[in-house]
Amino acid sequence: MKKLNVAIVGQGRSGRDIHGKYFKSEDNKYFNVVAVVDELEHRRVRAKEEYGCDVYADISELYGRDDIDLVVNSTFSHLHAKVAIDLLNHGFNVVSEKPFAKTYEDGCAMIDAAKKNGVMLNIFQQSRFAPYYTKIKEIIASGKLGDIKQISINFSKFARRWDWQTLQNFSGGEVRNTGPHPLDQALDLMNFPSDINVFSKLDRATTFGNAEDYAKIILTAAGAPLVDIEITACNCYVPAMYMIQGSKGSLKGNVSHIDIKYYNPENEPVREVLAASMEDENRFPAYCTETLTFTEEAFDLEGDAFNVGTALYYKMIYDYLTEGKEMEIKPEEQLLLQLKVIDLIHAQNPLRP
Repeated sequence: MKKLNVAIVGQGRSGRDIHGKYFKSEDNKYFNVVAVVDELEHRRVRAKEEYGCDVYADISELYGRDDIDLVVNSTFSHLHAKVAIDLLNHGFNVVSEKPFAKTYEDGCAMIDAAKKNGVMLNIFQQSRFAPYYTKIKEIIASGKLGDIKQISINFSKFARRWDWQTLQNFSGGEVRNTGPHPLDQALDLMNFPSDINVFSKLDRATTFGNAEDYAKIILTAAGAPLVDIEITACNCYVPAMYMIQGSKGSLKGNVSHIDIKYYNPENEPVREVLAASMEDENRFPAYCTETLTFTEEAFDLEGDAFNVGTALYYKMIYDYLTEGKEMEIKPEEQLLLQLKVIDLIHAQNPLRP
């Protein structure tokens, strides 16, 4: 099997501890790291030791190399579009970290650059391949829960932050930092509707920065379930990551475990609607109630977005670059919609600097 050569731009938490960790793992059978770019000298020294690769202080030092099949753009969030466009214009295939871009217009410029230069652009939305999420999609597709009415996604916790991802001018805040994961999953479950409606509320709670760390987002569209997303830093009592309500049952779950409970309407009596007052067998007033027979199932899951999800994401990239297979993550068809939603959320909630 031919391995592809990779360059990583940035050796922060994402570039080193997510992408780099995968490339150095036994799960990686497809890529060799041949170059690392980071402006910090100590990170370049460490990268040379860890990967045994060439190291550079600036992406311009990659230009002219014809042995690099893919560049991973794991720079600061506010630099994603600029760095990606520079790389695309120099003929490199690019995987860019989330958020895709700061604005919809920046995302369009990235896609245009990829098209113009005949190269690949994709965004690292590896949570689409997380075991818990693929299991949830499987359960929904089975029909056991019936017609899905509401999906609640909760990525909350109680924590204080003071790093660059809390700053507006660095494209920080929970919507652009954590938000791309639940937003990508939500839009996927809604089948990426063109008529999406957004209600949102942003605020600051425990952060030391000036970007939001409280986000409530409600998405609706014709023919799709309502999706309620909560990303907060002020919840000490964290509920299930996923709660799904359907006409036959419901689901609750997190990264490692999922429970479902549902009934079969065909095994229960058909009820006729009564317009009169309800009474029991003794003619006393009665409440409308019955005992349904439920089936309960539980699923224990192994792996998460940062191991299984990352490995499957990069297998998708490898298959595209070597065989031209269709990619499940589609920037133009899917991620531009995410940027539209994010732009609207921030337009609805202008935060003071």
